[in-house]
Amino acid sequence: MSETWQQKILLLFPFAVLAAGMFLTPAFFLHTYRQIAFEHTSALCETIVANSPAAEPQLLAALKAYHALPEQALKGNDYLERYGYRASDFCYGFPPGTVLFPAVFFLAAAGAFGAAISLARRKNRKRIAGLTAYLEQVNTGAGGTLVQTQEDEYSHLQDELYKTVTSLYQTREAAVAAKKHFAENLANIAHQLKTPITAAFLSLQLMEKESPGLYAEQVRQQLKRLHRLEESLLTLSQIAAGTLPLQREKVDLYTVLHLAAENLNDLLREKSISVTIPEKGCMEFWGDVEWTMEALINLIKNCMEHSKPGGAVHCDYAGNPLYVEIRVWDDGAGFAAEDLPHLFERFYRGRRAAPGGIGIGLALARSIFELQNGTLTAFNLQNGGACFEIRIYRH
Repeated sequence: MSETWQQKILLLFPFAVLAAGMFLTPAFFLHTYRQIAFEHTSALCETIVANSPAAEPQLLAALKAYHALPEQALKGNDYLERYGYRASDFCYGFPPGTVLFPAVFFLAAAGAFGAAISLARRKNRKRIAGLTAYLEQVNTGAGGTLVQTQEDEYSHLQDELYKTVTSLYQTREAAVAAKKHFAENLANIAHQLKTPITAAFLSLQLMEKESPGLYAEQVRQQLKRLHRLEESLLTLSQIAAGTLPLQREKVDLYTVLHLAAENLNDLLREKSISVTIPEKGCMEFWGDVEWTMEALINLIKNCMEHSKPGGAVHCDYAGNPLYVEIRVWDDGAGFAAEDLPHLFERFYRGRRAAPGGIGIGLALARSIFELQNGTLTAFNLQNGGACFEIRIYRH
């Protein structure tokens, strides 16, 4: 039997019970009424014969005449009222079965409706649970197919879900392939840059030996900038391809902040800027020390570039069962309002960006923290200054 017919039978069963009850109840009451009328008439005749045995022939003749009376002659007959009798003086109560049958029928009909609704809801929950489990498998990357051999009201929805998931899979595969292709192209460009940059450095060294001067120094600065760009492009290509080599080890927040600040000691001394890092005891997360330090260097350097000589870059950290949090902020003018939505875009340079930058540092920092199950946001403090907030979740 098909699923559709099962559903129709499931829906029609309560109505069949109700229809049967509608026919059986009047028949039952008619039978009960006739049985009561017969019993009372029989008792009356028995009483008459017991009191006047000679009246039996007249009684039988009267019963025959009664049976011959038409319905119109019986309807509305109130002959006994002249002797002081009323309808309430007869048939003092119906038998218990008269009330029991409708109650049983009502319970049967209610039970049939309840069972039909319960079975339908159970079946719907099962189908919905199957579709939900399928979508959960898709979201976790397990994939799979939907197998439903019988048609029901969810079949069309199932077909559309399967088509949508298949289309999304194809779109994702195309996007992954395009991303991989982009990462390969980016890596190729970075590698191609390495050769001319190295050759240019060698030529610059020869040029500085023969005729050192201001122009040679300017060329060196530009070559250093190109070298940083080439390294950044290689890192970006690894992040885009998902091949950045990240370690999984315990990272102490105080230690990694100090390591990041130590790598900037020369620049900090040159600008007379200090870095304050409070000691709050051991607070750790699972991540990569080197890449976390690299990301923090970019953030501290950004704050340093926007601080006045003699100022300070402040660092703080905290933790809870859900995540560890790091804050890095300065006492400068803060971010321009129009720059805030674009700070972490690659190659974006804000209005107050320091000269010589290439606009990749903040984008790299965010990508590094995201690869470690973290987030990086930026905002302006109420009392002035720019602030970076990092959250690295423990699970």
